[in-house]
Formats: sequence, structure tokens, C-alpha cells
Amino acid sequence: MPPTISHRHVPVPASRRRRPDVCRALLPLAWAIVATLVQSGCASYAPLPLGHADGAASVAQLSAPTADMPLPALAGHRFDPSDGLDVTETAMLAVANSPELRLKRDELGVARAQAFAAGLLPDPQVGVSADFPRQSGAGLTTAYSLGLSEDITALLTRSSRKAAARSQADQVNLDLLWAEWQTVAQARLLFDQVHSLRAQQARLEGEQRALATVSRYIQAALKAGNLTYDGASAGLNAEADVRKRVADTAIALHQADSDLHLLLGLAPAAPLDLVGAPYRSEPGAAQVQAALDDLPRRRPDLLALQAGYRSQEQRVRGAILAQFPALDIGFNTARDTSAVYTHGVSIGITLPLFDRNRGNIAIERATRQQLHDSYAARLLATRSDMQRITGDLATLDRQLATLGAHVRQLDQARAAAERAWQAGTLDWPTYLAIRGNALSADLDLLTVRQEQARQSIALQALLGNTDLATTHPVTAKASTP
Repeated sequence: MPPTISHRHVPVPASRRRRPDVCRALLPLAWAIVATLVQSGCASYAPLPLGHADGAASVAQLSAPTADMPLPALAGHRFDPSDGLDVTETAMLAVANSPELRLKRDELGVARAQAFAAGLLPDPQVGVSADFPRQSGAGLTTAYSLGLSEDITALLTRSSRKAAARSQADQVNLDLLWAEWQTVAQARLLFDQVHSLRAQQARLEGEQRALATVSRYIQAALKAGNLTYDGASAGLNAEADVRKRVADTAIALHQADSDLHLLLGLAPAAPLDLVGAPYRSEPGAAQVQAALDDLPRRRPDLLALQAGYRSQEQRVRGAILAQFPALDIGFNTARDTSAVYTHGVSIGITLPLFDRNRGNIAIERATRQQLHDSYAARLLATRSDMQRITGDLATLDRQLATLGAHVRQLDQARAAAERAWQAGTLDWPTYLAIRGNALSADLDLLTVRQEQARQSIALQALLGNTDLATTHPVTAKASTP
């Protein structure tokens, strides 16, 4: 009977006998790594499809929360578009729904995310390795090595990165506030443009109707042979000139209306009922001077430049810290194929022989100097612009007073000429000349008023606080002509 062979009598290589030891040693580490990844709250992907961006079909679909308004004058105004939009409600809608401001707010979200990323600690590095003997023998076993290391240099520069990112986020936030103030000024300006162009259009259409009677008289005289085309050229040219002005005004009105629709986030064909008077402000010399003295502490764009400069200061500091040798420290444990266990420390140092981060330091210092000079240039340009606009407003005030008196005289002359023309005591060339002079003066007056409003709104924007001036609030809405 043949002998029974048991599996326990079969020789097993030492390396194979030792492999379960390595597995048992690596298994807890593997489970720890898996548990860490699961508990770290990894982000998940979610698609964000593109939309059609058609704009709101009506003002009723839009909202303007007063809590989000950047100025007290807007935050304290009751928003009720049911009876039309006055100039303040128009500015409120622009702040809440402007597509350009939405992009600015997205930039703020990016800056805040960057500030969050700058404060995160660098992840440690884990290294695992195993060596299996190719030959079996007494005392041989599978070798393994476990190591944990950390970049110390990243920890040293973390405070500078965090401070720079926070200041950068502050700069973007202040830039957003400044953009909101500029949007308020733009909404007021477009409201005034639409108001002025509608007034010009109404004046020109009235002139066109008045010239129709003269045109019929001229056409009848030409047909009867009592007037030549050379003699009728003045009358024909007057009517053609008014038609051209009507068309030009209509095109300008379409552009201003389109710009206002876009600013408010409305669809191009959405109805827009503007009511009330345009925005008017008359800051005194003392108010202008007080605002000018306080500009660096109050105006958002200047505060944004200051925050950007602070951020750059931290970048310079971080670049200087980074010039020191990069340091990487690690700890490891290992077992060789002879089952000898060891523990060790690893240190990696970058030798600062050639680079020493000198290039980055030079770049950051040059950028800081650029920001320093940019702030000084912005402040000087603001003071210069305010001085110029203040002088322009004084000139426009004098021009309005003179032109207003001239317009009243020409209006009286036109009314007298119209009565004489209807009575048959005034020839039509003289009548047309008087009407043309009065029309030009009326349009000039509207143009000067619009320029005065534009300069006034620009001054308020430069002052950095549109609530400083003495304004003429709209107490009751009245339809814009």
C-alpha cells in the first residue's frame, strides 16, 4: 500500500511563507487610505447647460430687492413698476439685473474660491513599496517600505498666500461695488437720454406738422406756375431738413432705448414705460471739496486699488520667503528581505545655487511698483476730471441762462410770425426763416440741458457717492412726453 502524502510535508519557500505577513501589514494602511478618501467629501460632477439668454419679456418678471442696493437713495426707495419706472426704479432694476454686473458677481465668486483654495493645507505624500525575493532560502522574506512626507516650504508661505488671496477677493468685491455705482450712473444717463430724445422728437414732429401748410402752399404755387423751383428751394429744403432731423432723432432714440433694455436685462421687444423727470443734482462747492478730500477712504475703485496693492505686498513677501531652500521632511518604516525592521527620517533640501527665486521676486516687486503708480495716476486723474467737470457745469449754467432767454424771444417771434402768415401779411420765406431759427434754438436748448445732465451725473460718479448732492426727487410720477 503506497504511503499517504500529506500537504504539510510539502516544502514551502520562505518567501511565500512570509507574504501573508506583508499583506497583513499593508492591509490596515490600505483601508486607512480608502477611508480617508471616502470621508474627505469628494466633489461630484453636475452639468450646467447653456441657456438661450432671451432676456425678460416684461418688467414684471424682474425684481429689485432693496436690501441689495449699493446706495441709501436706492435702498430707501419703494419699488413699484406697476405705474411705470421712474429714474430711481430704473437704476434699481439695472443694479439687480444688468448682465455685466452678473459677470462681475461671477468674478467675485471665483476670487472667493481662490481665497478658499489658498488657505488649504498641502496634502501629505504617502509612499508604499514591496520587494519579493526571486530566490527562496532560509530567512528570506518579502520586503516592504512605508513612508509619509510633507512639503514644509508650502506651509511656510501659506500665511502670505492666504493674505494675498483675501486682499484679492476684497479688491474684486470693491470693484463690483464700483461697477454697481457706475451702473446707477449709466441708468440715470440713459433715462435722461431717452427723455431728451423724446422731447426732441416731439418738437420736430410738431415742426413737421407746421411746415406741412407751407409745403402745400409751395406745391400749389409750383403747380400753378406762380413759383419756380429756384424760388421754392428754401421751402423745400426746410421741410427736407426737418424730415432728416426726425429720422436722425428716431435712430438715436432707438439706440438709447436698446441700451437701456440691455442694461435692465430686458428682451429687445419688451415694453418699457418710463415716467417722471430725469435725475438732477446740484452739489455745492463745499460738498464737492469735502468729497474730494475724502475720496481715498470712500470711493470703491480707489479702495479696490488699495486692496490690490495689499495683495501684491503679500505676494512680494511670499516670493521672498520662497527664496529660502525648499524643504521636504518625511518619516518611513521598512523591512528588508532578511526581516530586519528599520525606521527612518528623510529630508530633501533644494540647494539655492542658481535660481534662488530671484526672477519671481523681481516680477512681484515690479508689479507692486506698477500698482503703486496706477493708484497715484487714478487719484490724480480723478481730481483733474472733477475740476474740469466743475468748470464745465459752471459754463453750461451760464449758457443755459443766456440760451433760455434767447429761446423765449424766438418763441415769441415765431408765434407772431405764425399769426402774420395765417393773416396773409407775411411772406413764406421770412416765415420759414423765423421758424427755422426758433427750431434751432429749441434743439440747442435741449442739447445743452442733456449735456448738463450728463456732466452732472459724471461728477456724481467721480465723487464716489451719488447721495452727496442736493437732488430733486420725483414725488409723483408723470408720463414722459
